[in-house]
Amino acid sequence: MTCQMGQDISLAAELLREGKLVAFATETVYGLGAHALDETAAARIFAAKERPTFDPLIVHIADRARLHELVLDVPEKAHKLAEEFWPGPLTLVLPKRDIVPGLITSGLPNVAVRIPAHPVAQKLLQEANIPIAAPSANLFGQVSPTSAEHVREQLGERIDYILDGGSCTVGLESTVVAVDQEQVTLLRPGGTSLESIEAIIGTVQVSNSSSDETTPQNAPGMLAKHYAPGTPLTIVSNLSEAMAQFSPAETGLLLFGESDLANQFAVTEQLSAESDLTEAAVNFFAAVRRLDKQHIKQIVAVPFPEQGLGRALNDRLRRASIR
Repeated sequence: MTCQMGQDISLAAELLREGKLVAFATETVYGLGAHALDETAAARIFAAKERPTFDPLIVHIADRARLHELVLDVPEKAHKLAEEFWPGPLTLVLPKRDIVPGLITSGLPNVAVRIPAHPVAQKLLQEANIPIAAPSANLFGQVSPTSAEHVREQLGERIDYILDGGSCTVGLESTVVAVDQEQVTLLRPGGTSLESIEAIIGTVQVSNSSSDETTPQNAPGMLAKHYAPGTPLTIVSNLSEAMAQFSPAETGLLLFGESDLANQFAVTEQLSAESDLTEAAVNFFAAVRRLDKQHIKQIVAVPFPEQGLGRALNDRLRRASIR
């Protein structure tokens, strides 16, 4: 039976305190939330998503004061990043306190934490008065949800409540960085650009983007294959190459900007007519979902400019294209 969907923040908060699963809107994507300090509740996230336990969860908190309840140490660079980007689409990976269950961190000594900017998420965290573990509210490895209906399509029979906060305004998962005393390392590009982070704390080391599928991950979203539609997705250098390689009549196009060749394809999803990366990020996952429902044989996409949010969009394309 499909779970209830509504806008009752008090009900959602009560369910979370009881150890139930609640999907809720953030500015990035919809999260599947559970009480982060209740290991049994957290285990329900992994079961509902069919998510392997070697892939850790991000813990969401209401304000910066709560950070010290979860982590042992907050280096100066982490303070600067929190002051600049919280609330917002940035996750900090820091040494955890024993209060954080090992299941949340896949047994690793660090925990990923952020403060979401979405007003519904903020009200939920304040009313629940608990830290909320929340990966994306979808089946593991599939396309992330940016609306309540996306959540209902995949998880409606597996969870207890969907808190509808409208469409997500960023559309890509948070950027994840690990911070120690000497170094900040980008583990996953996302809704906060590398350039904006480096403007605050200087040079950031960039981690190799893919991890193997047998050991605990340093951060969510680092597996080589992730965010993938059921229809094969291929990255091409240009649309002429796509037309030569695939039958356009059986191919969907994920388009950034304009192209005279767009009408040659079976269906086209235009992410931004003005080649605006922010607009493209907002539209990205919903567009991939729509293409995936078109009964086509192939989806093609040309890489984005490798700057700003384009870096995160290219990351999602690469992971979605691995079969």
